[in-house]
Amino acid sequence: MRFRTAAVSRSAALLLSLLTAWPGQTNAFGPDVPERLFTLNHGAMATEWQLVVSARDETRAAELAGEVFDEVDRLEDLLSNYRPHSELSRINADAASGPVTTDPETFAFLEEAQHWSRASDGAFDITVGPLMKAWGFFRKEGRVPNSAELQALHERVGSRKMELQPANRSVLFRVPGVELDPGGIGKGFAVDAGLRILRAAGVRSAMLSAGSSTIGTIGPPAGSAAWRVNAHDPWRPGNDVTYTLLRDTTLSTANCAEKNFTLQGHRYCHIMDPRTLRPVENVQQVTIVDPSATASDALSNALFVLSPSESIRLLHSLPNDRALIVTGAEDHRVCTAIRWRQPIAPGFCRRVVEVE
Repeated sequence: MRFRTAAVSRSAALLLSLLTAWPGQTNAFGPDVPERLFTLNHGAMATEWQLVVSARDETRAAELAGEVFDEVDRLEDLLSNYRPHSELSRINADAASGPVTTDPETFAFLEEAQHWSRASDGAFDITVGPLMKAWGFFRKEGRVPNSAELQALHERVGSRKMELQPANRSVLFRVPGVELDPGGIGKGFAVDAGLRILRAAGVRSAMLSAGSSTIGTIGPPAGSAAWRVNAHDPWRPGNDVTYTLLRDTTLSTANCAEKNFTLQGHRYCHIMDPRTLRPVENVQQVTIVDPSATASDALSNALFVLSPSESIRLLHSLPNDRALIVTGAEDHRVCTAIRWRQPIAPGFCRRVVEVE
């Protein structure tokens, strides 16, 4: 396991946690052994992971980080569609020929994905693999498919084309050409797994960040009620839009600032609408807080696809969630704040719609 240890500092990611110093938090080793915050970094899942954790010393912090980052690496090996020998790649290769029995963890992951697809009326969909390839995002070579290609994709995209059979943990694709892409939920699944390891180790305060997309927290930093996390303007990372406070919960954000391509003056986003088979238009950013990182990851993508009114209806069924949805052109942003009580930077939104 290779990772870097650093003093607590401001991350360069789109989502920043503003950390306070430890004023003498104690731990299970006795009242005379104060804990401090340590920051450790690790590259995985095509992004930079960061763990900020309370520990008695650097050695213990490194042990905890090693366990967490080993778990992240293991899940990447299991669920990556970029690795030909992963379990997800095996399912992609074989499930159209007949039911593929998989391990309990992978099956649970696919059940979560299917749940959020149903809950969002298909706005979130793990079967967008063919779409990502057709639009050139899989290999970072942007292109616009022609109408015939898009018509053919109708037969290969849609969560109803994946059948899960709990009795024997099998996966079946009902038509050939279906491909699963974990990009909209995989990092959240790994954050949840990392948080479970930290809780089992007795950690009382930590923040685990999967790049700029998903953050999970345990407890607060000592001397504070919660972790403060800033959300930035996706196109001007130095400008804060708002913030939120996290304690034993998670946050995910979705935007197109890092993954897009421009062709003939038009910018295409990597987040696909599975219903239209096209990249989402006129949405700038979605930030959502949910107790589960798996859920917040999937929901950030679902709300990016749904209209604000559809998102409001979905979040009515999730009373513990809050979200900020930024739509419209850059000079005419509309911010839909669903139970989002923190202030938004003056002038960022042309109009704010507040919803409880």
